[in-house]
Amino acid sequence: MRYTTFGHRTGPRVSGYALGTANFGTGWGAGSEPDEARRIFDRFAEADGTFLDSADGYQFGESEELTAKLISADRDHFVLATQFALGATPHADISAP
Repeated sequence: MRYTTFGHRTGPRVSGYALGTANFGTGWGAGSEPDEARRIFDRFAEADGTFLDSADGYQFGESEELTAKLISADRDHFVLATQFALGATPHADISAP
């Protein structure tokens, strides 16, 4: 696995590939059950992947819950990117004027 550094001179080293977690869960009516999400995650980790993409809106939050459980045993090994600008709930007021 190739790695890159976030930031110009400092920042975490992350794998050149990121694992998108939008398919972790079935809240949208499609996606992967927890056991399948575990197999996907484990394969990514075995390939030395360290960079995960998530958001509170994926699978209506189920994806973030599964991702949290998956990385909890080795949290310091992974870098988790998430979206925050709009929020998953109506009127989240994060970016409201």
